[in-house]
Amino acid sequence: MASLFTKIINGELPAYKVAETDTFLAFLDIQPNTKGHTLCIPKKEVDRIWDLDENTFSELMAFSRKVAFAIEKTIDCNRVGMAVVGLEVPHVHVHLIPLHTLKDMDFKQVTSLSEEEFQATAKAIASNFEG
Repeated sequence: MASLFTKIINGELPAYKVAETDTFLAFLDIQPNTKGHTLCIPKKEVDRIWDLDENTFSELMAFSRKVAFAIEKTIDCNRVGMAVVGLEVPHVHVHLIPLHTLKDMDFKQVTSLSEEEFQATAKAIASNFEG
């Protein structure tokens, strides 16, 4: 059965997309730690990050780096943190989280955004993505 992220890739589920290439997709987390919290995924469904081939792993990190730069240009924050947990959805994903304090990395913390805020944030980050 396809993961939630594969369904997003296939257009079966909606997402607030911020960047896309032939191989990768970045979209806003719908339960963000902070405004601008973004997920970067490979389009090929792989459960664990260490199961990616070395080239795909390196390209995912390079893609995530470019997305992080776009987030930094868009969201007022001290820096963009990165986490790979891998327990929530069985599809590799890199969390990019705009940080103000270390507490922003706490996944128990959820920031509420309206539909309009999600759309505006996604559009703003996308406009700063240099892919």
